[in-house]
Amino acid sequence: MTLPLWFDPTEMLIGGQWLPAPDRLPVENPSTGQEMAEIGRAGAAEVDAAVHAAQDALEGDWGALTAAERGRVLMRMSQLVLDNAEALATAEALDVGKPLSQARADVTALARYLEFYGGAADKVMGETIPFQNGYTAYTLREPHGVTGHIVPWNYPMQIIGRSVGAALAMGNAAVLKPAEEASLTALAFARIATEAGLPPGALNVVPGLGEEAGAALSGHPGVNHLSFTGSVGVGQMIQTAAARNVVPVTLELGGKSPQIVFQDADLARALPFLVNAGIQNAGQTCSAASRILVERSRYDEVVALMAARYKTLIAGPALSDLSLGPLISARQKEIVEGYLALASDLEIAALGTISPDAPETGHYVTPTLIAGGHGDHRLAQEEIFGPAQLVIPFDTEEEAIAIANGTDYGLVAAVWSESGPRTMRMARKLRAGQVFLNNYGAGGGVELPFGGTGKSGHGREKGFEALYGFSALKTVAAWHG
Repeated sequence: MTLPLWFDPTEMLIGGQWLPAPDRLPVENPSTGQEMAEIGRAGAAEVDAAVHAAQDALEGDWGALTAAERGRVLMRMSQLVLDNAEALATAEALDVGKPLSQARADVTALARYLEFYGGAADKVMGETIPFQNGYTAYTLREPHGVTGHIVPWNYPMQIIGRSVGAALAMGNAAVLKPAEEASLTALAFARIATEAGLPPGALNVVPGLGEEAGAALSGHPGVNHLSFTGSVGVGQMIQTAAARNVVPVTLELGGKSPQIVFQDADLARALPFLVNAGIQNAGQTCSAASRILVERSRYDEVVALMAARYKTLIAGPALSDLSLGPLISARQKEIVEGYLALASDLEIAALGTISPDAPETGHYVTPTLIAGGHGDHRLAQEEIFGPAQLVIPFDTEEEAIAIANGTDYGLVAAVWSESGPRTMRMARKLRAGQVFLNNYGAGGGVELPFGGTGKSGHGREKGFEALYGFSALKTVAAWHG
């Protein structure tokens, strides 16, 4: 298969120059399990060059731009993303394994992030502070400097948009290390950025292995802020490395997000959200709704409705654009199948199917709905990161809260109820960075701050909160008598 690429994926972007990497890594198509391309393999030396290029950009043309001028560059990038939408979507679908329609939605989201942050670039303001007579006191928001961005393989375009887009809007210079499993659209994004007129060094992209390029970036003394999305274990390593340089870190890690269904819920509205939020991107989503908590009086009904929907789900090749695609790798498939083996003491309420045209060498897992669980079961506690959901009954509002809050994670939660007071009580009591009432995800919500508590991480991305996170607050007190 010919990839829809208009660039050489084995090159790196450093200081505005496309340079050959010292080595290469294979790119696997998860739908087939076969190699389809190669990317560059940057190491510590290339990361060091990228950091120095970013520092030079801050002292040069990029640092000299006004906020409004930065915003215009991001707006041009947004339009170029849309101009190249189909090529980007196809590359993302093949690289990650997600259905083409979902990849197209990710392109739209990337463009929207760039549009939002382009428009917001000149609207982040300081404050004047009432103070002693004879003084005028005020605050300024300034860029951190060089920001490092280590993005995962499940949503490369979306996470680049919400992370790099916000950092650039605030005037930082970025060094991006995409996941070795899915780097193609990150490299395409870099091409678009240079075409849009982003000054050299404002964005640098160094693909490579996490233990090489990623470790070099997270521990580099020239990096002033780090942003990471991925697993808890790797997040802990990155935060430890950053701590040695006393560098702030934004971490968006795992999740075990619940949807809580009360007896008065509108099931006709809830049902698509209950299922789709669990199997989107084959369940490889930090905010996946992997736990469905249902009030006992409607438990059997909800299980039956979800089971009927599960039986219509089909996993297949990304370009077939079915319900879901493969998992990212053979290793991820092995992990998910290991978790599914833990359901032997529970009820398999329903299974989807794998398409007959799905190659046996692809990394497919059958969508699985599991019922009869309880809050302490490993499947209710640990992140599966695959197309499986566990349905758990509860009897009281207090029990629902205890189960929902009873994991190490706290990323997203949803409540389904027609009772306004109940939904507001639940919103306050749930331990999560985002709570959705009678919906899940709010259509992506570029404007809505996103992040977690507990082992789901800290710091916030999306919305204006991301701009605050990618800036440092300076207080100025001027005495004038």
